[in-house]
Amino acid sequence: MSAPTTTPQAGTRDIPPAARPRPSQAGGGPSSRLRAWVTRAPLLPALVFMIVVTQLPFVATLVVSLFDWNALYPEARSFSGFANYAEVLGDAELRDSVVTTVLLTATVVLVSLVLGLLLALLLDRTFKGRGVVRTLLIAPFLLVPVAAALLWKHVLYNPEYGLLNGMLTWLFGDDAPQPDWVAEMPLGAVEVALIWQWTPFMMLILLAGLQSRPADAIEAARIDGAGAWQIFRYLTLPHLRRYLELGALLGSIYIVQNFDAVFTITSGGLGTANLPYTIYQTFYQGHEYGLASAAGVLVVIGSLIIATLALRVVSSLFREEARS
Repeated sequence: MSAPTTTPQAGTRDIPPAARPRPSQAGGGPSSRLRAWVTRAPLLPALVFMIVVTQLPFVATLVVSLFDWNALYPEARSFSGFANYAEVLGDAELRDSVVTTVLLTATVVLVSLVLGLLLALLLDRTFKGRGVVRTLLIAPFLLVPVAAALLWKHVLYNPEYGLLNGMLTWLFGDDAPQPDWVAEMPLGAVEVALIWQWTPFMMLILLAGLQSRPADAIEAARIDGAGAWQIFRYLTLPHLRRYLELGALLGSIYIVQNFDAVFTITSGGLGTANLPYTIYQTFYQGHEYGLASAAGVLVVIGSLIIATLALRVVSSLFREEARS
């Protein structure tokens, strides 16, 4: 009788012996965990630095927000639980600052997106001196926010020597109106200054989106007789949807937290106090540390919600680029 032969298992007979996993690799033994830690070790200093710089101050703010703490009466400090949050949410002045923040953010983001789209469409064309024009258009975004606000307040808005009133005098003579721009349109003055500074940011994002369009689809549409408006409506605009969302979300994150323009141009007066300025007033002028910390925590929570949406948009952009 012939000896019985053993047949290799179907899952391993086609795998060369050198390629088969070793026991330590298959079970995720100590050596694989050690290699993983060695790989992550260079990131530990950055992680520790981020925790010390960002997370510990936030935890401290969270703890302070649970106390009734006025710096003028340090001995009267006491634990109040969530009473500060209830007072913040029920404060009429804070509600007004929330409305102001929403109006300011929505206006600046929407107008900046529209102007940024128009400028991006112009820069997407080839013309002589495009590099110089692009550099000049980016310049406002590179200015320090306080410097940009001071530029608008003193160089442009000033009713006595500002360029806006000087232009009105040059166009209409000595009888031209000389409005006090900040006093007559305070929120609009802040919005115009922020739009001027944030339009280049939107332009850069949308220009990157325009330059990533599939050239073959645009050329095929032109061959089929599509006009410029049809190409923009049915090809360019759908392609820019994610970039528009990204610009709106990132712009909202930064403009919600804007303090420089409001503080420099209007000092929070005339109905222009937004959430950051109201927190500043509560903390530094009212010395209400617990109340200001509670308001700051609520602003951080709102910013985190917007940032989460922005990260989802960014990840979807990367997935679409990988598929294309």
